[in-house]
Amino acid sequence: MRVVAMIMAGGEGTRLSVLSEKRAKPSVPFAGKFRIIDFTLSNCVNSGIYDVAVLTQYRPHSLNDHIGIGKPWDLDRNRGGVVLLQPYLARGDQSWYRGTSDAVYQNLNYARDHRADLILILSGDHIYKMDYSDMIEQHQRNRADVTVGVMHVPLEETHRFGIMTTNDRNEIVEFSEKPKDRDKGTLASMGIYVFTADVLYRRLSEGSEENPRIDFGKHVLPAMIGGSGDRVMAYEFSGYWVDVGTIPAYWQTSMELLDPECELKLFDPDWIIRTRSEERPPVKIGPQAQIHRSIVCNGSIVRGTVDHSVLSPGVYVSPGAIVRNSVVMNDTWIGPGAIVDRAVVDKQVVVGPGVRLGSGDDVDTPNRVQPDKITGGISVVGKNAHIPPSITIGRNVLINADRDAEDFPGNDIPSGETI
Repeated sequence: MRVVAMIMAGGEGTRLSVLSEKRAKPSVPFAGKFRIIDFTLSNCVNSGIYDVAVLTQYRPHSLNDHIGIGKPWDLDRNRGGVVLLQPYLARGDQSWYRGTSDAVYQNLNYARDHRADLILILSGDHIYKMDYSDMIEQHQRNRADVTVGVMHVPLEETHRFGIMTTNDRNEIVEFSEKPKDRDKGTLASMGIYVFTADVLYRRLSEGSEENPRIDFGKHVLPAMIGGSGDRVMAYEFSGYWVDVGTIPAYWQTSMELLDPECELKLFDPDWIIRTRSEERPPVKIGPQAQIHRSIVCNGSIVRGTVDHSVLSPGVYVSPGAIVRNSVVMNDTWIGPGAIVDRAVVDKQVVVGPGVRLGSGDDVDTPNRVQPDKITGGISVVGKNAHIPPSITIGRNVLINADRDAEDFPGNDIPSGETI
């Protein structure tokens, strides 16, 4: 049985605000040394799947550099391995991907060339550990045409997901895409599908202007459930799975990693999360440094205090500086006496001496420009921003990428503002 995996990694990830401004969402750093897509790639390899296509579109350069030829995941193979597929123009209908199923449709030749019997469709922007072989085995045992990975989510979050209704035989009988009503249940699609190859070829080829096949959740699955005769089954997953597609979710999930009882076991030797790592020196701890319940990655130098935070490789924390309840990405410099509290700081940022980033108790004032994205009292700093010394920055503040000292007003920045 030949299985190929196709990973959706072309999303813009607008809900992550400035973090995905210069990179695709799956290439956003996570848990210090990893990228979000590392979890899906590692799941494939740990499940014995070595034919992997990554479908990219939005700002793919960071993702392309990270994956390369796939060596860290043992995907640099003469037969099989990983390939990066981008949209292209040709003498046909090829164009920009309009949705998830359209992206797969434009790359069906990949599956045909590999003579796939089953096609595993995955999302590259979720944090989880899952053995896909169990789902594939259930798909074959049920003689299903498509099996959908599902799990229960809190009732108040059902509007963010496609919600499934199943019968007593575990067949999906109704699909509601991001329902506003809460009477559809809590069984949510994880964006993981196992298709019998012939069925997928046929269903995607049936698209028309009247009945498009642009997105799996909006078009393909409802059409297959709605009296087409296809056997659509659910595979219920009970492990750890998080969509870190919003700033609050990204921050909250990062903080959960610091809990000794966290369900996501990053240190499990039986299910290793692989990534592309740079050669850097070990962590260096200064004589006055204090580190409490934190993740500090290689190449970092800590001479101040790091409390309940995640530091990516190469972060420098100056004497007298405090980093608290924050995520700080690669090669950021925290100046002497600076305080970073409840913030997400992107790569290569300079936080000047004496800066107060994330100050005050005004956590309920959302960002004025992006009120739906920057909330929860979390301030966000974009890549390569330089914050001048001795200013105080409130809560829910957005500092865009590449901002320099002259972009800041001469006084403090209140909560909810944008630079």
